[in-house]
Amino acid sequence: MAQGRAEALGEIHARPFALVGQSRVIFQLAFLTEGGAVVDHAVLAGLARARGLAVPGRDSAHFSMAWGQGSLRWERHTEFSTYFWDAPAPERFGDSVETHPFGDQFSPPGSMISGIRLEVRPESPEMQAALDSFDPTSLCLSQVKGGQAMIATDFRQDGDGLTRILVIDKGMTDAGRGAVVQRLLDIETYRTLATMGLSLARSLSPEMRRIEDSLTRITQAMKSGARENADTLLADITVLAAELEAGAALSLYRFGASRAYYTIVRERIAALDETQQPGFETIGAFLDKRLAPAMRTCQSIEERQENLSRKLSRATALLRSWIDVELERQNSALLSSMNRRVKLQLRMQQTVEGLSVAAISYYIVGLFGYFVKAVDELHLPVKTGTLTALFVPLAIGFTWMVVRSIRKKHDIEDQTGE
Repeated sequence: MAQGRAEALGEIHARPFALVGQSRVIFQLAFLTEGGAVVDHAVLAGLARARGLAVPGRDSAHFSMAWGQGSLRWERHTEFSTYFWDAPAPERFGDSVETHPFGDQFSPPGSMISGIRLEVRPESPEMQAALDSFDPTSLCLSQVKGGQAMIATDFRQDGDGLTRILVIDKGMTDAGRGAVVQRLLDIETYRTLATMGLSLARSLSPEMRRIEDSLTRITQAMKSGARENADTLLADITVLAAELEAGAALSLYRFGASRAYYTIVRERIAALDETQQPGFETIGAFLDKRLAPAMRTCQSIEERQENLSRKLSRATALLRSWIDVELERQNSALLSSMNRRVKLQLRMQQTVEGLSVAAISYYIVGLFGYFVKAVDELHLPVKTGTLTALFVPLAIGFTWMVVRSIRKKHDIEDQTGE
């Protein structure tokens, strides 16, 4: 409990804004940690050893070190990590920086999702030339912090594959510059992460269309021959449902993450509190026109998946109901057949019982005949044939009573289940 409380209290200070001085150049690269935390930690450990510093622990979420004239700061996030380096800005906007940590010796820990070069410059006449270096067709220009700064970007990559951002400082504090810089870095990083769901949505769309067409074909077939082909149709629907669920499972995290990243982008844009400059778009307006359709595409795919899942469930339930009815009909026919067999067996049993009574009586009378032969030696007035004839009905009656008693006993046992 104490550890959990300490983490909860410390989380609010986990990622403070870096204090950014005047005239600084900032590079930030963000990489997906596809190889896991082990690969990311190995890259960071290599950088630390190169500077003669102690390697941070594997559980570390952030780390900083001096590098050249600036400092390198590393942070681990849920599915990506960022490498942030700031140093004094070169003499002119856009000039190359001689010493930075992302040279040929840098080994990226995964796929790069965003690369940013941000420069903070004090207001001066030279800034107009810096603004002219951006693409005018996509240039976003606005004032922030009540006119204390102006921000500009065209969201295009330079020769190094980095998005250029310019912050013209008109009197901000180090903390104020740090807040603006962090928000701009977050906007560029998270807007790239948010659009990762769009490529997945586009790849899923043809598959969704194929499943929809197949479901339409199956439902049309159900109108004419559902009872006869229920098993085949059910197998086809089961395959479609499995394919749909596989795609939904694949997109579940990505679409959820895209929504979360899009929310962060909108929050950071709102925090900038931009004031539009005549003739130019704000960053918020520019991104809203491009990110909102991408998010709606992802939402559309999710809704299609949900609707398809419901339709497949209804079609499956309908087919199963027809199959159940057919099974009940077959079971009813089977029970009727069994009843006829039982009746036939009962009749045969009764016939066999009659024959059994006659056969057993015949043997008993035969035995009795051997027994009464001794009467002839006694010279009684009754002859052997007469005694045998009189014994026949007694033998038959006795045998019939014994057989009937046995049958009743078996019937009782069948009724009680014993």
